[in-house]
Amino acid sequence: MLELYHHGSSVCAAKVRFALAEKQLAWTGHIVDIFRGEQFQPSFLALNPKAMVPVLVHEGSVITESTVICEYLEEAFPQNPLFPKSALGRAQMRYWTKAVDEELHPACSALTYVVSHRHTILRNGAGSFEDFIKGSSADAMQARLLKWSWIQQGLQAPGAADKMLLYDAYLHRMNDVLSSSLWLLGDRFSMADVALAPYVNRIAALSMQGLWQEGRLPQVERWFKALQDRPTFNAAFVQWLPEGLGDEMRENGAKSWPEVQSLLS
Repeated sequence: MLELYHHGSSVCAAKVRFALAEKQLAWTGHIVDIFRGEQFQPSFLALNPKAMVPVLVHEGSVITESTVICEYLEEAFPQNPLFPKSALGRAQMRYWTKAVDEELHPACSALTYVVSHRHTILRNGAGSFEDFIKGSSADAMQARLLKWSWIQQGLQAPGAADKMLLYDAYLHRMNDVLSSSLWLLGDRFSMADVALAPYVNRIAALSMQGLWQEGRLPQVERWFKALQDRPTFNAAFVQWLPEGLGDEMRENGAKSWPEVQSLLS
């Protein structure tokens, strides 16, 4: 039996849900409410000391890290393959999955905070800087300092605009590739598309479809529409978003879009 510990707002968890759906694998889900800090409960830390979702448990074995989980699923369940057959094709696929892990995921985390979460925190009252960093370990202090700057300065915070420009550069790269193929690795849907899907979907969830609409990146727009039309899309993305969070992200993102648009122009 496949068991997935996940949360609806996690792009990494969405990637694994998408792979499971595409491979037509049955699984049992356990929601870990990361907004309530359930990832820090001893029972979950026993599964993943990094306190991060998703976590896959298969016949008693624990697999962490979303890219590793997707590779495990492909090898353990070869039916409905998502990996290319050739060694070269798999290498080309891993250029995309590596880019997601090393660059797009950190950029996505920053943008979600800067574009959406900061508005919610400021509306509810951010409190003092001393309260915000209270209880942080030495290892976590730098991350808390960075988040404080995101809350206070938004896209004007050091490095925040660079994350947006990095995201945009990858969208342009996708558009170039998709100008000559249906999917990222040719005319066959693959793990490369699965890997990028949550990160483009997050942009849409933040009301920033203007990054590709109105002729700006027409191939990305076409690709994303094709993703949304797949019967697996709703099961991987839409139905798991916590109630109210989707509206909040769209509204907050709309507030930030004029500044993003100005940055890109």
